[in-house]
Amino acid sequence: MSYNKLRKGRFSEASRVYFVTTVTHERCKYFLNLYSARIVIQVMKQLNDTNYVNSLSWVVMPDHLHWLFQLGDRSPLSVVMKQMKATSARRINQELNRQGQVWQRSYYDRGLRDDENIKQLSRYIIANPLRAGLVEDIGVYPHWDAVWL
Repeated sequence: MSYNKLRKGRFSEASRVYFVTTVTHERCKYFLNLYSARIVIQVMKQLNDTNYVNSLSWVVMPDHLHWLFQLGDRSPLSVVMKQMKATSARRINQELNRQGQVWQRSYYDRGLRDDENIKQLSRYIIANPLRAGLVEDIGVYPHWDAVWL
């Protein structure tokens, strides 16, 4: 799906819960590297700790990220995602001693309705490594978390 199509109808609302998926450039599996995956997690934690978002659950897959969070009132969704991608890309490039694009330009987002089951969606997100066949037990996959634990 094109970048412009993903942006069409995008609406950012403070305190709304968003489910965001973003993919690496050309689906490169940067996050098979432990340190690269941990960089993404550190950046998400910084955004959480500075009240840009309230992270609810996430999973870093080899070539993409699923992230469920409640948007804070400091910045709109687009700014939060730009900050996450730019900061993590800069640090990943340093870690891998490379230059260039890390993330695809676009991302998919969906604002949740009040009646949606957030815990059920969180379980779906966290189960991604199981469905992808990366592990047989989610407990051994190192790159996920949820507030309900």
